[in-house]
Amino acid sequence: MTMGRATPFRPTRPRCFGRREISGCLALWIAGALEGSEAGAQAMVRSEFAFESSPVPSVHASTLVETDQGLVAAWFGGSREGAEDVGIWTSRHSEEGWSPPLEAATGVQPDGTRHPTWNPVLFRLPDGTLRLFYKVGPSPQTWWGMVRSSGDSGRTWGPPERLPEGVLGPIKNKPVLLEDGTLLSPSSTETPERPSRWRVHFELSADLGRSWTVTRPAASAGDQIDAIQPSILVHPGGRLQALGRSRSGSVFETWSEDGGRSWSAPELTALPNPSSGIDALTLRDGRHLVVYNHTARGRSPLNVALSTDGRTWEAALVLEEEPGEYSYPAVIQTSDGLVHIAYTWRRLRIKHVVIDPAALTSTPMPSGAWPAGVR
Repeated sequence: MTMGRATPFRPTRPRCFGRREISGCLALWIAGALEGSEAGAQAMVRSEFAFESSPVPSVHASTLVETDQGLVAAWFGGSREGAEDVGIWTSRHSEEGWSPPLEAATGVQPDGTRHPTWNPVLFRLPDGTLRLFYKVGPSPQTWWGMVRSSGDSGRTWGPPERLPEGVLGPIKNKPVLLEDGTLLSPSSTETPERPSRWRVHFELSADLGRSWTVTRPAASAGDQIDAIQPSILVHPGGRLQALGRSRSGSVFETWSEDGGRSWSAPELTALPNPSSGIDALTLRDGRHLVVYNHTARGRSPLNVALSTDGRTWEAALVLEEEPGEYSYPAVIQTSDGLVHIAYTWRRLRIKHVVIDPAALTSTPMPSGAWPAGVR
């Protein structure tokens, strides 16, 4: 087990007004955020790698799920992202630790050609069946959705099935099963022209994945926000909020008042985003948690923030602060109440961190440190 240092934000309060000051203010804030404290150490339960030695040189885009037999993790890996040899790898966690990675899916086609695989997402149905969603194709602009199922907590997998035309499955982050039984899958597309346009959409299934309908947020006024890879938060009264990656320098959000059947036009939040994937979830105590890179560029640091309303976010934890890539987090809350986060560690390993949310405190973010809407 490799312990990592996780420290809560202790931000300074720089004043930032114009574009020129933003980078300097952000640097000051992050420097103050990395001061370490006893509270952060108390919130951290465990920090480890899912494997010490990988059968492939490059790994990325992990996902987590809880089963009756413990955690299951998956990620894509191969010689490099986008190479034909990239497959989906899985590992199961037990009292003995993580099992050696096994390849669970590839992009091999019936005619023998092989395409890369991308962005796995694990989800457990109410009957215990495990679904492994993933993408296959030469690029994110041309990929298609695939799924495999497991009835034994990820030990073995059924045959790969292609999702219906126009349905990609969850594009990076986990689906949500709503109170009325609707399975809501957060998804998005990237168009093939250059520059590619990014568009969010949601896929709904009333029969746990046998059939799907697709809905898209309303159009924004003026320039539309290029946004992909949403994650879903659940608010009182069944209101839904989706947060995700954008090209506009900030995390985007969109809201639904009718169970995901319609969504507001995407807007930018005050959380920065260097065009990198995030993940979020609603905790059982009603708070909302997001894992993201609090930076304008690059993929370090990797941070945790908390909110009671999904609009005002407070800084809670710094998971990584060293130079390098720490990205594409996946976050779940298990039946014991603990929060598990998996993420890419320098494209070499998958890091697994366990946090006790009851011990996780937060600090108000300084006003103006990263103004909403900065492009």
